[in-house]
Amino acid sequence: MKKWSLWIVAVGLCWIIEHEVIMSVSGSYPKSAQVSAGEYDRSGRNPHQSRSVVVAQNGMVATSHPLSAQVGIDILKAGGNAADAAIATSAMMGLVEPMSCGIGGDLFLIYWDNATQKLYGLNASGRSPYALNRKVFADQGLPQIPETGPLSWSVPGCVDGWDMLRSRFGTKSFAEILKPAIEYGEAGFPIPEVIAGYWAGGAVGLKDWPDSAATYLIDGRAPREGELFKNQRLAATYRQIGEHGRDAFYKGSIAERIVAFSEMNGGYFSMQDFEDHTSNWLDPVSTNYRGYDVWELPPNGQGIAVLQILNILEAYDIKSMGRNSADFIHLFVEAKKLAYADRAKYYADPDFQEIPVASMISKPYAVKRRQLIDPNVASKQVLPGDPFNAQADTIYLTVVDKDRNCCSLIQSNYYGFGSMVTPGDVGFVLQNRGSLFSLDEKHWNRLEPHKRPFHTIIPAFVTKEGKPWFSFGVMGGDMQPQGQVQVLVNMIDFGMNVQAAGDSSRVSHSGSQTPTGRPMEQQGGTVAVESAVTDETIQELIKRGHRVIRSRGGFGGYQGILIDWEHGTLHGATEARKDGAAVGY
Repeated sequence: MKKWSLWIVAVGLCWIIEHEVIMSVSGSYPKSAQVSAGEYDRSGRNPHQSRSVVVAQNGMVATSHPLSAQVGIDILKAGGNAADAAIATSAMMGLVEPMSCGIGGDLFLIYWDNATQKLYGLNASGRSPYALNRKVFADQGLPQIPETGPLSWSVPGCVDGWDMLRSRFGTKSFAEILKPAIEYGEAGFPIPEVIAGYWAGGAVGLKDWPDSAATYLIDGRAPREGELFKNQRLAATYRQIGEHGRDAFYKGSIAERIVAFSEMNGGYFSMQDFEDHTSNWLDPVSTNYRGYDVWELPPNGQGIAVLQILNILEAYDIKSMGRNSADFIHLFVEAKKLAYADRAKYYADPDFQEIPVASMISKPYAVKRRQLIDPNVASKQVLPGDPFNAQADTIYLTVVDKDRNCCSLIQSNYYGFGSMVTPGDVGFVLQNRGSLFSLDEKHWNRLEPHKRPFHTIIPAFVTKEGKPWFSFGVMGGDMQPQGQVQVLVNMIDFGMNVQAAGDSSRVSHSGSQTPTGRPMEQQGGTVAVESAVTDETIQELIKRGHRVIRSRGGFGGYQGILIDWEHGTLHGATEARKDGAAVGY
């Protein structure tokens, strides 16, 4: 999802995290931090943490809207498992946070199946239209793919992803799973604070498309905080999927209406694009960071950037640097630049290009890349490495059930309200993921017919000694790998609990080359920091050559559930910068 900080200012960020060392919970967190006197109030909780960790025994759901989390819990209480609850929560999120996700977009997930004691990955991203190629853009004099409108479309993969997950691991029917979202769509739901801001930011673009305005606006305006909103069109679409399954979307009237709209509005979709769509089960890949196995999905997503950054950081004594120190921020940003240089060149659809994943996430490759970091000087231009010669707005939700099946799922339209286009009366916008292709014929991520674009959305999972430990994600476009690394460092290096690890101030580097081939904003990019970073630290970073700004938005959105095997409980956390909740029972 696009950085929403351009659209809203300081929504939902009413606290300042100043002290960054949190005492570990017995048996659950790394005991790598010492707590100074006065760190805790009389309740025993760190006063600079936004809320306490949610602790439950039987099951838990964490996502960025409380009603969606509650829907997932209701499915678990009714006998469903993590797969069932994840789909129900995802469907609800498409209704209540439609600018961020929906069935017009894609999803990725990592699933821990407790019966087989194994992790499974699912790539449910869609492909470009068969009829769309680079010549189309050349003939129209377009140097890059538009970020909105029909030329930015790729086939939505979400519904097929739901079906793949439900068919393999679920226990309930589509009708049962989608029933709560259908009922809320028909009866209405209240708009919370942060989402109201997001919605208002998208109103101007929605007005350009009559069906989008009719679906998402009230008298030409966005719904306001506390106002009830209905989306009966989406409820009707969900009902068709509930009754007829995924084929209602890819072979039935839903696809037919999208294709008819496309033909009348300059798009390139055909029925074959939808009929031929498939999702793929794949093996997650991992690296070990200080005894913890961190799992991501391989490209076309950007998950392995997390593993590359962690491999570079592992050689340093991060704990001794201090959480908001200039030394740590400098190191983190420089490691990010190295990983993103590889991302810009090598991350693409593996069906079209052999991608050296094993080499890029290997420890020897990290050694070579680490040598390029100057501890005192910020790099201005970073080139991709040579892994062939090495040795080997978005929503996130996570669910853990009573049997400790776990689902780490991320779903997105890419930009807020995606392409801004709602194709007729279907009740959802189509994503603009196609805008992430490059038009450079030599680029690995170049646009070609029926190809998956580079993707930013990445679910994450951590195991320890072969057992599931932490299911989590951080939404927010290019911020996602950066946010995931910071959460893990907070927990593993600084000993924070799951809530404090997300509340803690973040930094975000922008300006790295992207896989679209578009130019960088400027050499070296920009480091955005939150308020807990001191003026002295900022001045030291500037001295080392960084361009630094203070920002109150654009730092992503985090959800996480940790399994405490010692006590048989679940520890849930939700993003303090969003409207969400972690709910357990």
